[in-house]
Amino acid sequence: MKFAIIGAGNIGGALAFGLAQSNLVRSEDICISNTHPEKLERIKAFDPSIRTTTDNRVCIEGADVVVLAMKPWKLKEAAEQLKPWLDYDHQIVASMVGGVGLNDLKEIFAKEGKVPVLYYLIPNTAIAARQSMTFLSSAGATKEQDEALLAVFKDLGDAMLVEERLMNAGLVLASCGIAYALRYIRANTQGGVLLGFTPADAQRIVAQTMKGAASLLSTDHSHPEAEIDKVTTPAGLTIRGLNAMERNGFTTSIIEGLMASIPK
Repeated sequence: MKFAIIGAGNIGGALAFGLAQSNLVRSEDICISNTHPEKLERIKAFDPSIRTTTDNRVCIEGADVVVLAMKPWKLKEAAEQLKPWLDYDHQIVASMVGGVGLNDLKEIFAKEGKVPVLYYLIPNTAIAARQSMTFLSSAGATKEQDEALLAVFKDLGDAMLVEERLMNAGLVLASCGIAYALRYIRANTQGGVLLGFTPADAQRIVAQTMKGAASLLSTDHSHPEAEIDKVTTPAGLTIRGLNAMERNGFTTSIIEGLMASIPK
């Protein structure tokens, strides 16, 4: 499967990095375009086999999937530029533009009564390390197309094909969620420094602990509380810490943060 990525910003670049390391896409089958050549230089430095260009039209030639990775206000202009050159019968258009749903994409890409197969994608920046949680919703796609694209993004971490109504929730949990997890790591690291570790060592400890906690859930498919129970002995240290965090609004602040992040 050949990919054209329009936009080499944070998320477009991250996708290129992830795809270049995947088992299902060859580096030479990836093209990424951007109007700023300096953004393309870091892509080439990562993997010289990735094709780069400042011309969107050149980038989409021969691509199976055209991925839009840009700010929302740039989408319509890019679409108008691409529409005359897109093969509506064979090329898939996949948008990673947050807040622009499938109905909007249908309107933007409508041409002579036709629209291409469309996907709305929400990955997170961990896709660069093949550790993203990606959500996909499609319009006009066949089952085979759904399965093929889902397989690619599962190879870049994990992926779910969901109803479009859940895409905003996925955005908050997994895309915004990267920032929330990192904020927890930062706070825990600061606590580690207070306990006596150097900042570098504290961050190393916290990051590995987070990785271990996540692996317990993904490997054993257990419930978080079941794993918590294994380390909360009666009248022990862990339960004291958990109770202190809850008294200070730990769970409530997280849930309120998630709800505040839902696009209006």
